[in-house]
Amino acid sequence: MNRPTSAALAALSLLSVTALTACGGSSDPDRATDEPKTGASASASAAKTPSPAEHLAATIVTKVDTDGFEVAEPDEQYAFAKSADEVTVDKPVCAPLAYAMNQLPLGAPEADLTRLTSGPTDAPTQLTKGITYTYVTLASYAPGKAQSSFADARKAVDACGDGFTAKANGNESPYDSVTAEKVAPAGDESLGFTSTMAFRGVPHVLHGEVVRSGDVLAVYFSVDGMAIANGRPSDAKLSPTVVKAQNGKLVAGSGS
Repeated sequence: MNRPTSAALAALSLLSVTALTACGGSSDPDRATDEPKTGASASASAAKTPSPAEHLAATIVTKVDTDGFEVAEPDEQYAFAKSADEVTVDKPVCAPLAYAMNQLPLGAPEADLTRLTSGPTDAPTQLTKGITYTYVTLASYAPGKAQSSFADARKAVDACGDGFTAKANGNESPYDSVTAEKVAPAGDESLGFTSTMAFRGVPHVLHGEVVRSGDVLAVYFSVDGMAIANGRPSDAKLSPTVVKAQNGKLVAGSGS
C-alpha cells in the first residue's frame, strides 16, 4: 500500500514522545588566515566560530522557545527517504517541494537538522480533531547556495500547480495541486505554499513555508497524521507559535 506521506506515519509514531534537546556536532577549527595572530587571539577566534552543524543545533527551536510544544527528533524508520538521492519525481522541477514535504533539505547544504513539533499538549480539541504536527528543517549552506536553493523552491511553486508525484523506496506520494500562499515576511526572503492530496478518497490540505536568513534555510511543513490515518478530511496549518519562534532564532543567529 502506498503511504500518503511519510510525515503522516511519523506523526502517528510520536503521539507520546517527550521533548528532546538538540545537541551540537563537532568540527575542525578554522584554518589560520595569511595574517599572523597571537596564540591567544587565534584560539579565541576559533572558539567563537561554530561549525555549521553546531550553529544549527544552537538555532533549532526547543520546548522552551515554543511555550511548551513538544519538540522531538523524527523517527527515521518512518521516513519517506533518508536522502534526496533516494527520491524520484515525475516532474524534476517539483523536486524541492518533494524534499520540503518529506523533511529533506533543499539543495546541497553543509549541515541540516530536523525537529517535529506538536502541541500545546493540553489543547482541548486534540483528542477529537487530532494533533497537527509542524516539521522544522534547518539547513546551512556555503555562501550563495541558500539563495539558489530558495530560488529553486520558488520556481517549483510556480511550475507545479497541477501537482506531481514523488517516489522513494517503494512508496509513492501523489500531490494533486500546489499553490502559493501568503505568509508573514520573515528573514531575508520567505515563501509559502499549499498542497493538496487524497488518501483513500479523502482530501487533505498541507501547508509549507521556506524562509532564508543569510546562509540558512528554514523549511516548515504541517500534517495531521491522525486525520489521514482515520479517514477524516484535514487542513493542517503551520503552527504560528513554532514558525515565529524559529524565525526569531534565525534572525538572532544571523546577526551574531
